[in-house]
Amino acid sequence: MSTDTITLPPAADMHVHLRDGPMMETVVPLIRHGGVATVFVMPNLLPPITSVPSALAYHQKLTSLSSTTTFLMSLYLSPSITPSVISEAASTGIIHGVKSYPKGLTTNSDAGVVSYEAYYPVFSAMEEHGLVLNLHGESPSSPTTTILNAEETFLPTLVDLHRRFPKLRIVLEHCTTAAAVETVKSLGPTVAATITAHHLYLTIDHWSDSPHCYCKPVAKLPSDRAALIAAATSGDPRFFLGTDSAPHPKHAKQGAEKVAAGVFTQPYAVQLVAEVFDNEGKLDKLQGFLCDYGRAFYQTKERGLEKESGEKIMLRRGCAKVQKEIVNGDVVVVPFRAGEETWGLEWVKA
Repeated sequence: MSTDTITLPPAADMHVHLRDGPMMETVVPLIRHGGVATVFVMPNLLPPITSVPSALAYHQKLTSLSSTTTFLMSLYLSPSITPSVISEAASTGIIHGVKSYPKGLTTNSDAGVVSYEAYYPVFSAMEEHGLVLNLHGESPSSPTTTILNAEETFLPTLVDLHRRFPKLRIVLEHCTTAAAVETVKSLGPTVAATITAHHLYLTIDHWSDSPHCYCKPVAKLPSDRAALIAAATSGDPRFFLGTDSAPHPKHAKQGAEKVAAGVFTQPYAVQLVAEVFDNEGKLDKLQGFLCDYGRAFYQTKERGLEKESGEKIMLRRGCAKVQKEIVNGDVVVVPFRAGEETWGLEWVKA
């Protein structure tokens, strides 16, 4: 399938970082620009979102900035998350998952997990109440583990958690390796994976040259990228969009003593993915990956979670360019593939 114009339902992006303060005010209005109507929001603020009241307060802030977007909220896995907190979270109808970060491995993860065993009662409660476990699937660095094999060494943990809690819905977030793809495919229907837009483009060579391509987990080998593209375009409902769009100020990406990890794709989420699917001759699989599979896994229709806008998105081949910078007052952010040609996108009545 190849066409210059594609009309789709609004996309669902099941892994976004929307930050707080001026950065939040900058990026939240750009969700719609990327063709997305529903987002699953990460909780790694400073301080992290570790209670139901803080998640609800954050939800209120986000909704005030984009009333047409559906924000699915999450909690940050930490000792304060107990089975009773899970029960309370599930009752809100707003909080739909708990995100696990390995301690110290990525942005704002100092309060992250060292051992999962202590959280088995929490996972059991999540299984009972229907909350999703969202895993940043990397092992901490060690004498034998680096950023290049951290995901692969984590995979036995994913397999073990699924074995212990077979009814618990688990998402391996932002998978980057062929090994991760094969592991997810080998497990049951309660295990899925998000794939980012940028990992469909990047390999290790890109982030070794450009700070704007550096993220955690890092992009790997060309063979890993090929496996991600194959999974994304396969029509397998266990793989769906989660951009992991992670904005940082320009000064934190360029010239900083330590480069911030994160790639900012939110304003062009759908457009970037469409280009990859087009290159693969798989535009007929685009709606599933962008719009259908993530919603099905999170059961948005059954649970009545989304706002009905009566709109669709229309994509037009090669009629737009990615902005070189996005500026809002003192906030300056550089988007992925800045200055390059991309698909145009507009919202139309259904």
